[in-house]
Parts: sequence; C-alpha cells; structure tokens
Amino acid sequence: MANIKFSNVHKSFGSNKIITDFNLQGNEDEFLVLVGPSGCGKSTLLRMIAGLEKIDEGNIYINDQLVNTLHPSKRQTAMVFQSYALYPHMNVYENMSFGLKIEKKSKEEIETKVMQAAKILKIEELLERKPKQLSGGQRQRVAIGRAITRNPKIFLFDEPLSNLDAALRAEMRVEISKLHKQIKTNMIYVTHDQVEAMTLADRIVILNHGNIEQVGTPEEIYNNPSNVFVAQFIGTPKMNILKIMSEDILSSNQINFLGNSVLLPNVKLEKNNYFIGIRPEHFSVANDSEFKFSPQIDLIENLGNEKIAYLKMDKHEISAKISSQYTIKNTIGFNSKDIFLFDEGGIRIKSHQ
Repeated sequence: MANIKFSNVHKSFGSNKIITDFNLQGNEDEFLVLVGPSGCGKSTLLRMIAGLEKIDEGNIYINDQLVNTLHPSKRQTAMVFQSYALYPHMNVYENMSFGLKIEKKSKEEIETKVMQAAKILKIEELLERKPKQLSGGQRQRVAIGRAITRNPKIFLFDEPLSNLDAALRAEMRVEISKLHKQIKTNMIYVTHDQVEAMTLADRIVILNHGNIEQVGTPEEIYNNPSNVFVAQFIGTPKMNILKIMSEDILSSNQINFLGNSVLLPNVKLEKNNYFIGIRPEHFSVANDSEFKFSPQIDLIENLGNEKIAYLKMDKHEISAKISSQYTIKNTIGFNSKDIFLFDEGGIRIKSHQ
C-alpha cells in the first residue's frame, strides 16, 4: 500500500511548458486515472513518478518519502507501457522473471512469483511461448505479469490498451479492474479514452494543457462537471453546449431555450451571454417531458440498442441519444433538471440535477 503526492510540480521541454504548478494527493489502494487530450502532460506525469523524467520544480512523495532524486529502481514502482516492451527472444516465463533476475532474487522466489502472477492473469499455459506467438491481449497480460512479479507499491499504466481492438479493450478493462481488487495495490492509469476512465477509476483527474480541470469520482465528474471542457470531455456523444445570447435572457431566472421559456431556479441571470449544456441521453421522444421542440432531423445513426440523432434547431446543432425502441419523430423533449448553466468563460454556475 502506498500514497503519492505531487507538490507544486513543474516540467518543461525547452520553452514548452508541459506541467505547471501541479498538485495532487493520491490515496492508498486507489485506482487513479489521468485522462485528457493528447499533449496534456499525463504520460509525462507518469514518467516523473517512475523516475524516467526529471522534475524542473516541486516535489513528488511516495509514502511521504521524497523521490525526486531517488533512482527508478528504488521507487518500488512498475510501469506497463503501450508498446508491451517484451523481449522478443525470450519466452513468457523469461520475460516475467527478467526483472527479478536483475535484482538477484533466488531461483525459488522467482519461480514462486512468476507462477503466482501467471495464475492471477490466467496465462500459465503460455509460459513457454515467445511474444510473436501471442495475441495482443496475451502480450499485454505478460507485460502486466512482469510488473506484478516486482511486487511494486504503485503500478503505472501508460495507455496500455490503445493497441488493442475494441472488443479486446473491453475485455482487458474488466481484467485490470479485477486485478486491482485482487492485489489491492495503488494503480495510476493514463488514457485519452474517457470510457476507460469512467469504467476503471476510483477517482478521475482531468487534465488540459498540464493543468487539472477537475478531480472526482466518475459519478461526480459526469453529474457535476466544473466547466465546459470537463462537461464535453466526459460522456459519449459529448454534451451539447449551446450559446445563449443576452436577448434570450427573459428575466433574472428565465431563458428562451429551444423555443421554450425555461425557469432556472436559484440563479440570478444578467444580460450577458451564457452557455447551456444538456447531454444527448437526456433528450426524449416520450410524451412526459417538461419541454418540447420541433427540430430539423439531419441524420440518424442506428447503433442497435440506441440511435444518435443529429438535429438542427434555429442556430443550434444538437445530438440526441434515443433508445431504439422509440421512433424519432418531429418532437423532442427535455427537462429543466437536466440543464447545466455555464458563464461566458465556460465555468459552471448551476447544475439542475
């Protein structure tokens, strides 16, 4: 068990600032997911934990021990890479035992740890195979097994599933989640895939340009996004963000939205521009909605159990996710409790959840 702490961490490559004044506390036995667009600094943070990148300013602590200058081999971390990084000339057993041999562990200890890891990952029958004889999912299991044998305090995952097909990614997400529950060790997982973040994390850290936009449980991030960036990053399809002009402000707590006069309790609106957010899944074709509007239907994507409708209404383009048991007609409904209000700078004012 371990905890990790970032205190005022900065990192630049030349004049390009990657991480700026980063502060974060990771708890014991926590599955922490760092998520954000490409180039936001998430992999750099992982490499700084492992000791593969130097810190320009600030401190990183593991179990309250400062590790800034500690050699990577002394940090008790194990990293699983996107590219598997297996030795092609070694079989599975040799790949999984290599780190232990470097540490000069006894033959009996190596045998015990490799077999334990193989059993956990259900790859006992693969131990004599070379990496080229394995599927992508099997190779990733071997890479994870190699990390398990090190018995680290913290597992570091750098986009480990991005090379796998969609079905295998879903399968490996389940396996990694089970692994965390079984071995009860801290895991820090980097991804750009918000589905992985939502399904794996105890807490999600959403990054943008090296800064934290929001930290919270998947439920908190989804239900209470702090700004437009977070609101649109989490959720598929992304949240509809519609600009409301000052002329659409009917009173201090009432707006004209999609042709409806919508009351927003407990807010005080001024004659400014705002943004309204509503998730595609919160639109409905049922008759029990509080408000309705009649959009132009541009396109409907049939996904089997649901449909994604792309709509136009006045100056707005909207996506709506509807169950396939319903036929999408000319009228779409929504409720005021599902509306998110953001100010002109994109910061959330009020969530009607």
